[in-house]
Amino acid sequence: MVPEGWKRQPLEQLAEVRSGVAKGKTELKDPVTVPYLRVANVQDGHIKLDEVKEIEIERDKLERFSLQKGDVLMNEGGDFDKLGRGDVWLGQIEPCLHQNHVFAVRPDQQIIDSFFLAALAASNYGKTYFLSCAKRSTNLASINSTQIKEFPVLVPPLSEQKKIAQILSTWDKAIFTTDQLLANSQQQKKALMQQLLTGKKRLLDKNGVRFSGEWEKTTLESHTNLLSGFAFKSSEFEKGTTYKLLRGINISQGYLRWSKEQTFTWSDSSDYLRYELEVSDIVISMDGSLVGRNYAMISEDNIEPMLLVQRVARLRCRESLVPHFLFQHIASDRFKLYVDAVKTITAIPHISAKDIRCFPIHLPPHEEQQKISTVLSYADQEITALQQKLDALKQEKRALMQQLLTGKRRVRAGRLTQCPP
Repeated sequence: MVPEGWKRQPLEQLAEVRSGVAKGKTELKDPVTVPYLRVANVQDGHIKLDEVKEIEIERDKLERFSLQKGDVLMNEGGDFDKLGRGDVWLGQIEPCLHQNHVFAVRPDQQIIDSFFLAALAASNYGKTYFLSCAKRSTNLASINSTQIKEFPVLVPPLSEQKKIAQILSTWDKAIFTTDQLLANSQQQKKALMQQLLTGKKRLLDKNGVRFSGEWEKTTLESHTNLLSGFAFKSSEFEKGTTYKLLRGINISQGYLRWSKEQTFTWSDSSDYLRYELEVSDIVISMDGSLVGRNYAMISEDNIEPMLLVQRVARLRCRESLVPHFLFQHIASDRFKLYVDAVKTITAIPHISAKDIRCFPIHLPPHEEQQKISTVLSYADQEITALQQKLDALKQEKRALMQQLLTGKRRVRAGRLTQCPP
């Protein structure tokens, strides 16, 4: 049902849908080299211009294929999340073209506002339409110009469109600011890790005196107990304890996630006790495309009955090594570079338990380890708080988009009005 005063019209009645330039053409007459946008440049809600490539085109076709300020860029496809995604072109580069896998939608500005159209296409309403008519294969989807032209656009009065776009722009600014703060905090933490974990910067002890003395050059093998998981199979007993099975897919860059959960119930037996995880254990996925980057630490917040599964390593620190100090090493770029250097590249990249044991670290005294861990943990808390704020802002914006762009809430005289369901 279309809200009062709104229309629903196919996109081709409101805008010109323009195809882009195909790569690989040869024997061009009077060619010129100009920047062009690829699918990688057209992100969901922003245009990424950190790497803009160039293409040759015949001079007399330059005007035909050049982007204009106000064009709404939409991706033809790729991964499901890329389908129809895009943003408004603001003329950041002139001239600039777009490849044939990116559509440029040029709205009639007397009927449809560019920013409103981009928001509608990016909303749940737009994505639902694009997915419903897309050509699909395994993990991929694509749409063609005909389907773009048939997109049923909800068209409020132009003044209402502009007010809706202005409201959403305020959220975009808050999201952008928070995203920048998060990126800055992450970069500052990386720099701090580089200094503190290598001893280039020394902290003060409990007496206010700067730590001094040489650090021990060692490997994880000397200060941890490492265990690889077990290939558990489904088994049910009338009596016993139900455990979650911790697999590589449950570990994600510092966190545990249980979107795909499996459990295992067994009668209490010492045979399996060695695979049970405890607080302060560090787990690392030993294979996959993100090998060495998927790690987590078992804490009081996420501890529950869990068993270690095959291809996941568990590191349990001895008294000489502070668990949080080790966790920061595993989270560092230095560990990632080490894994990249030693991993075995097959269909599924992987590392061995021996690779992890041989990771070299410089080990300060226990008190200095604890101090370093505390400082870096504070940095982690700041990053987590900013990430949670960013996620909340995005969620709130999505909810607001769903209401505003479908007319469930109306904008009147600059104010939001809740419409009856």
